[in-house]
Amino acid sequence: MTASIADIVESRRVVVCCGTGGVGKTTVAAVLAVEAARRGRDAVVVTIDPAKRLANTLGLENLPDTAHPIERARWDPHGDAPEHGRLSALTLDTKSTFDGLVARYAGDEEQARRILANRFYQSITTALSGTQEYMAMEKLYELHEDESYDLIVVDTPPTRHALDFLDAPRRLTRLLDNRVFRLLMAPTRASMKVAGRAVQTFLRTVSRVVGSDVINDVVAFFRAFEGMEEGFRDRAHHVLGLLGEDATAFVLVTSPRRDAVDEARFFARRLRESEMDVAALIVNRTHPRFGDGHPEALRARVATLRGATDDGAPQRLAELYTSLADLQEVSERERRQFEGALPDLAAVPRAYVPLLARDVYDFDALAAVGRHLFDPAGADG
Repeated sequence: MTASIADIVESRRVVVCCGTGGVGKTTVAAVLAVEAARRGRDAVVVTIDPAKRLANTLGLENLPDTAHPIERARWDPHGDAPEHGRLSALTLDTKSTFDGLVARYAGDEEQARRILANRFYQSITTALSGTQEYMAMEKLYELHEDESYDLIVVDTPPTRHALDFLDAPRRLTRLLDNRVFRLLMAPTRASMKVAGRAVQTFLRTVSRVVGSDVINDVVAFFRAFEGMEEGFRDRAHHVLGLLGEDATAFVLVTSPRRDAVDEARFFARRLRESEMDVAALIVNRTHPRFGDGHPEALRARVATLRGATDDGAPQRLAELYTSLADLQEVSERERRQFEGALPDLAAVPRAYVPLLARDVYDFDALAAVGRHLFDPAGADG
């Protein structure tokens, strides 16, 4: 199991970390990237979660929207990593990514200027549902095509939003193929004149509700967009192909919380429906195991101690053994819960990360989590 998770870090090109909110998904994404760098790979971790958890986890105040190299002394304090190992990180900035895409596919600087200055465009770059998720796919593809990185680790938003992230290329393609979109894009073609008049009637009706300025901005945006849709469509198809490649792995992060388990089950099912598989399951914030003692054996020890007739020391020791047996029982119950609740993932490599004594906000804490993923025998707790 541990070797398989290590294999993901050593051999895959893209790792997408998914999971509901509050399960430590950002932490796991950072740990995987750090481990890859320590194994000599050039790794970059990108978050599309608007919160600043990744920057805080890496001990930084902020992260830019371009890959920011992390000082080697921070993630490799003992100098053990191969010299060619590198670690970078970035936070998605939806608007700047969209602006870059417009500049790439515009026919000339004037077309790009018209779009970037359009008020409707400025609105959708920050407010339109799905824009962030598609731009995340664009950023992933941009990093992948760069070929500078051996591993790209993506920290997604909470689970059901992460599904939007996965479906964004398909939704963009459906938009570009939509009849209304095509009518707005080509209102002057001879074959479209009748339909064009119908669209104009519809737009005049809508303008009475939202205002003519808004409609004018929308129409101007689509007119300015003409000729660029093929580039966006091709890009979406390439992204879909990237997600389905063998070099891409989906790591599902969850916790013992019932809602988190339900979300994990939901996400695994949706991935299968998209012909993608969970490559590894990481169960975070579990009750720790203290040694290898089984609850039954520990309770037998309790019975023996309580049968002693000498001073009170055996009785006090029996109380400690009782607490240990209770903790071991809770830990085992949590693990059985996942085996029963996620039977389709029974053969998937998994790791259990216990509750730590402190929050994960620096590289020492990341290393502690990493030991549970890659070296359980040497892990603390």
